[in-house]
Amino acid sequence: MTIAVAVIGAGFAGIGATIRLKQKGIDDVVVFERGDRVGGTWRDNTYPGAACDIPSRLYSYSFAQNPEWSHTYSGSAEILDYIDAMVADFDVARHIKFGHEVTGLEYNEKTGEWTIRFAGRRRAVRARSVIMAAGPLANPSLPDIKGLDDYEGHVVHSARWDHDYDFAGKKVAVVGTGASAVQIVPHLVKQAGSVKVFQRTAGWVLPRVDVETGEFAKSIYRHVPGAQSLARSAWYWGHESMALGLVWDSPITRVVEAVSRLNLRLTVKDPWLRRQLTPDFSAGCKRLLMTSDYYPALQKDNCKLVTWPIARIAPKGIRTVEGIEHQFDCIVFATGFEVGKQGTPFPVTGIGGRVLADEWSGGAYAYRSVAVSGYPNLYVTFGPNSGPGHNSALVYMEAQIDYLTESIGLVEANGWKALDVRAEVQAEYNEDIQRRLRSTTWNSGCQSWYLTDDGFNATMFPGFATQYANQLREVDLQDYRILVHTDAAAVATPVMSG
Repeated sequence: MTIAVAVIGAGFAGIGATIRLKQKGIDDVVVFERGDRVGGTWRDNTYPGAACDIPSRLYSYSFAQNPEWSHTYSGSAEILDYIDAMVADFDVARHIKFGHEVTGLEYNEKTGEWTIRFAGRRRAVRARSVIMAAGPLANPSLPDIKGLDDYEGHVVHSARWDHDYDFAGKKVAVVGTGASAVQIVPHLVKQAGSVKVFQRTAGWVLPRVDVETGEFAKSIYRHVPGAQSLARSAWYWGHESMALGLVWDSPITRVVEAVSRLNLRLTVKDPWLRRQLTPDFSAGCKRLLMTSDYYPALQKDNCKLVTWPIARIAPKGIRTVEGIEHQFDCIVFATGFEVGKQGTPFPVTGIGGRVLADEWSGGAYAYRSVAVSGYPNLYVTFGPNSGPGHNSALVYMEAQIDYLTESIGLVEANGWKALDVRAEVQAEYNEDIQRRLRSTTWNSGCQSWYLTDDGFNATMFPGFATQYANQLREVDLQDYRILVHTDAAAVATPVMSG
């Protein structure tokens, strides 16, 4: 038996794709989720203070708006509730199979089907189309530091928080000063006996004004048509304007930096600490940090910032390069995720036995972030070069979902075997992307998780969110080979845009 569409992952992307497929009349969809519930990164990130740094009304789908957001910026629990509500409201639960960890995909050229294999399960599944919706923030990343296995104390990663561990009175280290760390540290300082924060690079910080949404406002969103869309649009264009200062190094970048420096000066009184917290790269080169709690937490009596590089992990703690060993009861690694800039999370075999991990070994690439030549009817959400530097990831993701569901709809409606993007079209697209990236802040010289070790940017989109969404508004079939169910070789039929 062959299903029409297999969706890998039941996070935001997988749930959104399933909803849009159902709305197009494609109900033969199965979502394979390795965990025991939906939610993806918001299921896994339950550390204290976990929240989104994009306003809730924008960090949600336009086709599933939520009038009940409690604050401007919602915490992880409320975001997870929103995902659960989508599953219930759009009848998605019956499409999900939990406990299915995908271990490989293989394309059958003769049948035009994908074979999907799972860990611990003998029976494979066949599907005409596959959506890889596992997302880039799925697998925790531990730093490559000597002695990590030698540590005798307790270890916690931000994406796998240990809620049973009692931090009260403990000596705690936090490794990392990124988006998760600046949310965790203020809460740990309130609980632990002492906290030392190990900083490799200072980040640009802007205050986050988180306002509670009153019942009157919620009532308007519930009962006045278009009110939510209007509010969402206002947030969208406000964030879209930030591209002028964050995507490209411009006079507006200097304004962002000036606001960040003023925030630092007003919040941190000690000149030496201010110097330690001042970045040495342009704003936007690394992810901008949105927090009003982090700087005050660092100045508490039981908190200290350590800027000496880490030499190794010792049995009792952390040894820095100047020879001091800091001893701890617990080390918290707020070091992010294994983002797929190279390779794939599991083997993917396409036409002629080609292996996607090999093709992506020097850096991932795709056509419009969604499709890869030689892998027909395989689609990726939040794929190569779809990362936002200034706007909501869900704006990009929604555009991808609408594009791939349109592609799948064309294949199903016309009885085609598959669509396979043309190699020359894909190459031209990616040459343009890399050329445009050379003038962005991300490629301006700083090291970040956006880049591979040799500086290839497989992560970010060099433009406005509006530009990204516009390129995905319609499926141009002239960019694809249409594979048909005949004994003849696949043919390229001249057709109009879909």
